[in-house]
Amino acid sequence: MKINEIIKERRTAKKLTQEQMAAYLGVTAPAVNKWEKGMSYPDITLLPALARLLDTDLNTLLSFQDDLSEKEIGLFMNYLAEMAEKEGIDKVFDIAQDKIRQFPTCYPLILKTATLLEGLLVMNMKIKGREEYQNTIEALYRRVLDSQDSAVRNQAKAMLISKYRKRKEYEQAQELLDSLPDKDFFDKKQLQIGLWIETGDLGAAAKMAEEQMLLVTSNIYNILMLLLEIAIKENRMEDAEYIANVSKNSAKLFDLWEYNSYAAHALFYSATKQRVKAAKVMSSMLKSLTRKWNINQSPLYRHIQTKEADKTFGSKLQEVLIDSIRQDEDTAYILEEPEIKNLLNCKGNMKDDL
Repeated sequence: MKINEIIKERRTAKKLTQEQMAAYLGVTAPAVNKWEKGMSYPDITLLPALARLLDTDLNTLLSFQDDLSEKEIGLFMNYLAEMAEKEGIDKVFDIAQDKIRQFPTCYPLILKTATLLEGLLVMNMKIKGREEYQNTIEALYRRVLDSQDSAVRNQAKAMLISKYRKRKEYEQAQELLDSLPDKDFFDKKQLQIGLWIETGDLGAAAKMAEEQMLLVTSNIYNILMLLLEIAIKENRMEDAEYIANVSKNSAKLFDLWEYNSYAAHALFYSATKQRVKAAKVMSSMLKSLTRKWNINQSPLYRHIQTKEADKTFGSKLQEVLIDSIRQDEDTAYILEEPEIKNLLNCKGNMKDDL
């Protein structure tokens, strides 16, 4: 609440008329009327007496608040969005800047206000005075760089990097980019890739993008395997089979190692005691270990640098997998299936392609 609203509310609660309050403070009734309408403010020397008269303190009277809570900021953002529809962007900018003047160091407020205002500009491409608005928003982001909260500060940096890129101010963008941590709410590497594309360093951009692609898809694969394990333990077998299918399709879609396309179903069939299917997929898994993954043949990973693998690597992995199957009571039976027995008998003659 503003000071004029507080004066009126407290005076009414005390059951005082404007004339009575004026008399107690030694001012005129029209002066009190102007205070309550927000047309003028009490003289600073009157504030202590006014606070005592209204049974309040100076902080309350002056609407002093150290900072806004996250909830209060969220409500204010909703209010700005509503005002944009009713009153237009000019009014919203005025309200927003007035709020920021009240809380000049509330950096989460400044950041979220700048982000919302920028969104309003994007949604209203025909707004007049667009450049001036953009300058105001950018100035708000720069103010947030003074925040002691690294998450808030880094969000502002990310927004400024985007602006510098659009203006081809690459040195400023790189300077801010270099000051960012490797991991945060945004992906620093994606920003770097975008900047390299702008500056024409396409080889470096492609290499980093492909590495990120491989990392992300590998993480997805690992998470799917965890979800599969959870579904099996919760006896949600329909869900488990669905997840296994997603895992297989994802491995193929993102050109992952052939082994990855079998692992989920091997786990699923073993858990559901589907002996024939488990043996078949396990056989395919074991064979895949001896086939080289030529990652650079995929258009998704042309620029990734690979090392020449140990030619015995596949056979070693086979041994590890067979041992793990043998030692697990739930999967040991698979080794007795004809298809797996056949494979193991011929193993010595299998060609190691790695």
